[in-house]
Amino acid sequence: MSVVSPDVVRQVALLARLRLEGQDLAMFAAHMDEILAYVQQLQGVDTTGIEPTSHVLPLVNVLRSDTPAPSLPQETVISLAPAARPPFIAVPKVIEA
Repeated sequence: MSVVSPDVVRQVALLARLRLEGQDLAMFAAHMDEILAYVQQLQGVDTTGIEPTSHVLPLVNVLRSDTPAPSLPQETVISLAPAARPPFIAVPKVIEA
């Protein structure tokens, strides 16, 4: 039994700003039916006693202490720059006037 009709595909395509016509509507309706049939098959899997997860692997934030460290001297930074106008680093203009 077909759940997704070409009219439904046409409406979804309109919302997604896609241009689908003719055979494409029927083809995508069939593809969407296959996907929904697979999802319905997954609904039948017994998940009793299984904890819900948001990710299959355990995720842990790796944090380090935020300790201040000395920065490079200004002269060193200026010497590393491809172009400089001390005490500034020169960069190409990116905004048109």
